Amino acid sequence: MTTVAPSAPAPAPAAGAGDPPRAPRTRWWRWGAAALVAAVVVSGLAYGTLAVTAEDAPDPVAPALGPGDVTVRLDIEHSLFSPTSLRVVEGTRVRFVVVNGDPIHHELIVGPPDVHVRHENGTEASHPSIPGEVTIDLGATAVTTYTFDEPGTVEFACHLPGHYQHGMHGTVEVVPAG
Repeated sequence: MTTVAPSAPAPAPAAGAGDPPRAPRTRWWRWGAAALVAAVVVSGLAYGTLAVTAEDAPDPVAPALGPGDVTVRLDIEHSLFSPTSLRVVEGTRVRFVVVNGDPIHHELIVGPPDVHVRHENGTEASHPSIPGEVTIDLGATAVTTYTFDEPGTVEFACHLPGHYQHGMHGTVEVVPAG
């Protein structure tokens, strides 16, 4: 590390030689500079506060999808679904397009609690063409549909060993029609 010594102050000009000497910087100059710095800092903090507030504010309630037929894309990355929650109108049939960005197999199971109990205890390596059940190969895309007939909350999940415990599940809030 190189240290540079401060240079010696320039000698004051001789009285009456050249321009008149400048007045030394007063405390008013220092106050002005300090005020300018404070204004910049406060502006930055205000901007940062607004940005943080906007990012951290909870999203307003998403509008419900439907009624009728709708398509929802579910992405899988790092053994997690995205999005993890949806809202649909009662009677909506959702076509789930599941894109597996992971180098491992997954499944999507949608349905009431008894369906999930059956799958968390099961050992199905793949799923036949049953609404709400699909196997997604590594790096692949798969499709299944499910009709949400009753208001309430319906879970979707991957029940392959350890996946649910890792957080690979979500919910669909079904709101009454009308």
